[in-house]
Amino acid sequence: MNKLLELIHSPYTDDFSTRSREAIEELFGSQGGRYPDRARQGVSVRAPEIRPGSGVPFTALIDPSNPDSGAYGGMSFVIFPGEESPAGIAMVVGTQGLSPDEEILGRPGHGRKVKAICSWLNSEYGSGQMTAWSKQDPARIDLDLPGNVKELFPQYLNVFKRYGKVIYGLYVPGNNQTGTEMALKAFLDLMFAERGFRPLKGAEAEAKKIEAFYYGHLFPFSSQEETADLLERRKYVILQGPPGTGKTRLALELLENKYRGRGQTIQFHPNTTYENFVGGLAPVQTEEELGFKFAPQPGFLMEAAKRAQENLERPYLLMIDEVNRADLAKVLGEAIFLLEPFEEGRRLELPYDFGAPFGQKLDLPPNLHILGTMNSSDRSIAIVDIAVRRRFAFLKLWPQIEVVEQQGCDLMLKAFQTLVNIFVEYADEEALELLPGHSYFLEKDQDQALRALQVHLVPLLEEYLKQGYVAAFADAIEAYLQWLESMTK
Repeated sequence: MNKLLELIHSPYTDDFSTRSREAIEELFGSQGGRYPDRARQGVSVRAPEIRPGSGVPFTALIDPSNPDSGAYGGMSFVIFPGEESPAGIAMVVGTQGLSPDEEILGRPGHGRKVKAICSWLNSEYGSGQMTAWSKQDPARIDLDLPGNVKELFPQYLNVFKRYGKVIYGLYVPGNNQTGTEMALKAFLDLMFAERGFRPLKGAEAEAKKIEAFYYGHLFPFSSQEETADLLERRKYVILQGPPGTGKTRLALELLENKYRGRGQTIQFHPNTTYENFVGGLAPVQTEEELGFKFAPQPGFLMEAAKRAQENLERPYLLMIDEVNRADLAKVLGEAIFLLEPFEEGRRLELPYDFGAPFGQKLDLPPNLHILGTMNSSDRSIAIVDIAVRRRFAFLKLWPQIEVVEQQGCDLMLKAFQTLVNIFVEYADEEALELLPGHSYFLEKDQDQALRALQVHLVPLLEEYLKQGYVAAFADAIEAYLQWLESMTK
């Protein structure tokens, strides 16, 4: 890719079209190329010679079914030269429309991967500045490039004026040529993969490494340390994610390791009430005629606040498993007023005297932390309203391939990667949160792995199909289940 890198980082010259074609030719063949010779047949090069002032020069790799000249359609990889700056690298829909790549551009996975690539490039090569941008939906060619993005890159205003509606992925090179090289390889690898071509064997390991880098932005890892730091800063945190991602395990390990056991664990369910959680009247046994009477009884929150107050020098954790199984708005009631992480001294008037140390006034000590877990796949739960969301910091836990690589076997790893690819390619943002976590794939014994998948994973996927949660890609899930079933024959 040396010629392509040199082309991008060199000033625009009249022979840009010729140099572009030579640089692209370098991409193919086993003698130093990245892609096989046959990949040439999967694209056409469009590098028109445009005179200064008569248009916007560009070089594009487009679908070969397009005409040799004039407007083209479908997915394309484009280089836009700058007059006094490096050339911009972009993924673009041809101005003729989505055809012949409607399936690619309309599939959630394509836009999702472009977004992940741009996120990775910003994180790794942006030096605290935005250097890459992606559109939410590549197929929305009716939407122009956002104004704030145009303002960030004024050197390409002519490009944006003409092609702003059809650009859906953009990398603006800086002085770091390594960033440019990685952007080129990531975008080109993705484009050729969509055309059915993978890099040559010599570049295969690097291509997988680049893919792993940006997949890390699709499914970011959240550690104990990150969660503990967020609790220290925000006090009230909810871990959310698909089933089997280790939310409860992380919370329990955090309680044991970071809080040294100072805390308590409770579980919410549909019958959890305000009286259970905050406090209220409850029957207590007496020697009176009825044998009982109603008296104020503190709930889990009040008990946790009391224990936290006993030693203000050390943090105390109230861990709530399945926090959204209950109706949070009703369970919290007016106590939601106390859940302000950045405001101390708030106090709530109580209807009854609950005795020491609160009496009829409840406040939460500054060392009380609350950590909830929330299963994003459970659609029977109450929706967490905005008032609650504003008071909690939400941290997503995603399936992690590294865990399966370390604790699973070959079959488990293959089953995990295959299912992840199905969800990444076809699931919308809501359905993506149903992706089963790595804990479904941790059987080390190759002989027991298939049985483990059949009794744990298969029923979950069958329930998804039954409930219509994965209706948009039901055929792919059905094919996956058939693949698992075929191995028992």
